[in-house]
Amino acid sequence: MENKTILSMQKISKKYDDNAVLKNVDLTVKAGEIHALMGENGAGKSTLMNVLFGMPVIHTTGGYEGKVYIDGQEVNIKSPYDAMNYGIGMVHQEFMLIPDFTLSENIKVGREIGNATIFSKFAGKSLDVLDKAAMDSDSRKSLDRIGMGIDEYTKVAGLPVGYKQFVEIAREIDKSGIKLLVFDEPTAVLTESEAERLLAIMKKIASQGIAIIFITHRLDEVMEVADSLTVLRDGETINRVDVKDTSVVKIAEMMIGRKVEKLVDMADDSNRKLSPDDIILEFKDYSVAMPGEDVKHMDVKIRRGEIFGFGGLAGQGKIGVINGIMGLYPSAGSVFMNGEKLNLDKLGEALRKGIAFVSEDRRGIGLLLGESIERNIIFSALEIKGQFLKKFGPISLLDSKASGKHAQNMIELLDIRCTGPAQKSGTLSGGNQQKVCLARALTMDPEILIVAEPTRGIDIGAKKLVLEHLVKINREMGKTIIIISSELVELRSLCDRIAIVSEGNIATILAPDDSDAAYGLAMSGMTNSEKAVRE
Repeated sequence: MENKTILSMQKISKKYDDNAVLKNVDLTVKAGEIHALMGENGAGKSTLMNVLFGMPVIHTTGGYEGKVYIDGQEVNIKSPYDAMNYGIGMVHQEFMLIPDFTLSENIKVGREIGNATIFSKFAGKSLDVLDKAAMDSDSRKSLDRIGMGIDEYTKVAGLPVGYKQFVEIAREIDKSGIKLLVFDEPTAVLTESEAERLLAIMKKIASQGIAIIFITHRLDEVMEVADSLTVLRDGETINRVDVKDTSVVKIAEMMIGRKVEKLVDMADDSNRKLSPDDIILEFKDYSVAMPGEDVKHMDVKIRRGEIFGFGGLAGQGKIGVINGIMGLYPSAGSVFMNGEKLNLDKLGEALRKGIAFVSEDRRGIGLLLGESIERNIIFSALEIKGQFLKKFGPISLLDSKASGKHAQNMIELLDIRCTGPAQKSGTLSGGNQQKVCLARALTMDPEILIVAEPTRGIDIGAKKLVLEHLVKINREMGKTIIIISSELVELRSLCDRIAIVSEGNIATILAPDDSDAAYGLAMSGMTNSEKAVRE
């Protein structure tokens, strides 16, 4: 007899203000089934799980449309507590364990077993005495169910990362009536051997009739353990298929595949020459210790005059690339500009050598929100190069006429919509704030311009204008431009080459017109992507 359906989410839609993040999404999972939920960052996976778990972010923003069924019965899950009562659990990527507690204490936390005392009979269960033997017995059963032989009285502190992940699983398994477990990128922090063990544990759990939703971007893991999968893209259900009826190439195409419409109109490049031997920037064994965006031993060469892109999923290291060069996080290895090694331990070194930056966090790092457009535009050139200053012996004063004229020129060049150079930057729209950041970087007259997430948070019209200006800067001013973006369509619209970053390193470097499957495979950490597609 076919396994019964544990979870059915039908026509789930969710808006944040006017932004539709889920559009009639369907998700079905059966008892004992490992079902992979896949898609790029921003595809809607997290929002869908927030709906399933009744997270406050859903219900404090107008709720959602659609229906959720558990065991065939329609339910209204208003809180994580409701989700737990319906038999839904989650194994988080970030551990939620108490280091000084034993395995047993962590497994039973919040669900402790107590023996009544003469005091608790009058003052309540808070004065019960913990029944450690019963707690240890329950914990042992949960640990045995996942094949974990470590003693239940061992303290969590000092355990390997993989074991901590297994304790998290045992805690969920211990909950009474567990029917469905969600694994959210569970192998992201594990070694290869630990990941293999975890996948084996998932199979063991599923064999006991528990349904599993497996959220991952690693296609090889999906092919190894999943029975079926649902692909989300841009907030919509693309397909639900059995794993035996598909392949890594087909999955990659479903995740990425969309008509790549050029966001910018490129100029005639017939006379544009890029020499593979003329290297302006080179990374050798480059590492950056940026939490959540680590770069690990990266090697890449960037040609003079090209637009080079770094793409990939969030948390894979692409943002770490720029923050390491800026000196905001510790870096190791070497970065060479025009053959000269940069001293990245020296804050501002890259700026002084001709590399300008537009940060992904324009409000937190990129702009002085309370200052005028003029002050924002000239700030870096004033501080680093001493521009826009009049010298009177040992005294330097701001040359207001020169700075005002320059700011007005940049406003006209980049079409910054404002009342004038004196307007506060914090009062501008997102697209115009981004242009002010660009203007400040260009004021440095850099050889290399690095722009992270150039169109984040701005509307489609402003997005097109910002990207067109980047192309114009490259073509007319001869600047080498490096773009770091989560938007593949954006990168494929204007880059000459695109490096896909996975787990802190370069999975592969692709041309903008390479196949969707190649991009999907690379973003899933599978190297030699085009070769895999051809074969």
